[in-house]
Amino acid sequence: MRSTGPVRSIGRLLMATTATAAAGAVTALSLAASPAAAAPTGTTAARPGDACTAADLGTRHPYIRTTEVSPTITHFKGWYVTEGTTGQQTVSTDTTTVISVSVGLNDTIETSFAVEALSNVKATVGLDVKLDYTSTSEESNSVTWNLTQPGYYGFYKGTKKVTGTYGSLNCNRAQQDDGSWALKWTEGPGSGSFTTFTTLEEGAVRCQDSVPADSIMARAQALLDCGSAAAKADHPAGAVAPTSKQKPDRPAPQPAPTAGTPAEQPTATGHSTRAALDCSTEAYKIAVPGKPLSWGAPLLADDGVRLRPSSIFSAHLDNWRLCNVTEQDGVLEASLWNWGNGGCATVAEQNASTERAVLMTVPCAEDDLQRFYIYRDVPGSSKIGVQNKYTGSMMGYDRYADGEFIRQYSSGRQDGTGTFDLTAV
Repeated sequence: MRSTGPVRSIGRLLMATTATAAAGAVTALSLAASPAAAAPTGTTAARPGDACTAADLGTRHPYIRTTEVSPTITHFKGWYVTEGTTGQQTVSTDTTTVISVSVGLNDTIETSFAVEALSNVKATVGLDVKLDYTSTSEESNSVTWNLTQPGYYGFYKGTKKVTGTYGSLNCNRAQQDDGSWALKWTEGPGSGSFTTFTTLEEGAVRCQDSVPADSIMARAQALLDCGSAAAKADHPAGAVAPTSKQKPDRPAPQPAPTAGTPAEQPTATGHSTRAALDCSTEAYKIAVPGKPLSWGAPLLADDGVRLRPSSIFSAHLDNWRLCNVTEQDGVLEASLWNWGNGGCATVAEQNASTERAVLMTVPCAEDDLQRFYIYRDVPGSSKIGVQNKYTGSMMGYDRYADGEFIRQYSSGRQDGTGTFDLTAV
C-alpha cells in the first residue's frame, strides 16, 4: 500500500469540507442534535433538483422517466356460434402473449427499490398495476360468456401492458448560483426499464360489434381478421382454426447482457489479485451521528462489519482509509480499507442481489463490489451516505446496538439510520 500526492490532496479536500481532524468529533456531536435528522422526504414526490435533508443521505428513490400503456391480448380463441348454439359458453383459449412483471433485469420484485418503482408507476399512469412478481401465463385460460347472437366470435383475455424506464435519485450536496450549498436529489447510478400490467379483462366480441377504439376489446376484434375469407365463411359451431394473426407471439431470444448500470448488470469481477491501493494518509471513523458506535471490521473472515464502540482496545478495526479516490459531479468514489485487518469492505458476490446482505471485508481487489459512492452533506458537516457501486444499495443497520451488522438496503433506511458521520481520527 502506498500514499500519493493526488490522494493526499483529495483527503485534504474532504477534510476541508467536513471540518478539521481536531474538530471532527465535535462537529459530529453538534450535528446530531440538528433538525437535519428529521424523517426523510416523501418518496413518490422526489424529483431531480428537489430539496432533501441529511437524513436522506443514506437513502435512494426511483423516479419514472417514461411510460407507455398498450392494450394487449394475452389469451384468444376464435369461436363460431350458429342458430341453436347461443347461450352461455365456456371456451379454453390459447395463450397469445405472456407479460411478466420486471424491474431492470430482476423479475423477483423482492427489494424495496423495485416495489417503490412499481408504486411510482401506478401513481404516474393512474392505473392499478401489479406491484409484485406475477405473469399473465399464471392466469386461467378459461373464458365463460353468454352469447345472444350467432356469428364469428373472439373469446379473449387481455390487459393494459405498462412499460417504460426509470432512474435513481440520491441525496447529495449541490452548490447554488450564489456560491452557497444545499442538499438536492440528484440522479445517481441504477436505471433501467420496467414492465407491469393491470388486472386481466375477459369477454367475447364479434366482427360486427361496435367497440371503443384502442381498447382491449378492439385489440381482440382485430385478431378476428374480419376482412378475411375465413372470417366470412360458414363454419360449424365451435372452435375455428387460428389465423396467422391469432398465433402466439414468438419473441426472439434475448441476447446476453453486455453492459448496464451497477444495479442491472449482475457480473462481478474476480478476486484473484490483490490491488495496489493509493490510500489517504488520514484515517476515519464511520460513526452513528452523536453516538459512540461506529463501523468495526471483523477479525474473522466469515464475520461482517458491525457497529462497535471505539476504545484503545479497538486495534484500529474502527479506522478506515479512503483509497483510489475519484470524484464526479460532487460524489466521491472510493475503496474502504480497514487499518485493523488490512481488508476492503465489500458485499459478498453470492449475496449481491440479496436485500439486507451483510457488509464484509476481504483482500482488496479491483472489483466494483469493493467500491462505494459517498454522498456528502454541505461543507462544515461530516454527515455522509454510503452506496455500494455494484449493487446500488445503501449501507445501514436494522437497529442501534453493539454488534449489529452493517447491511445493504436497496432503497436505504428510510428512518435516517443510513446517515453516518465520517470523522477524521
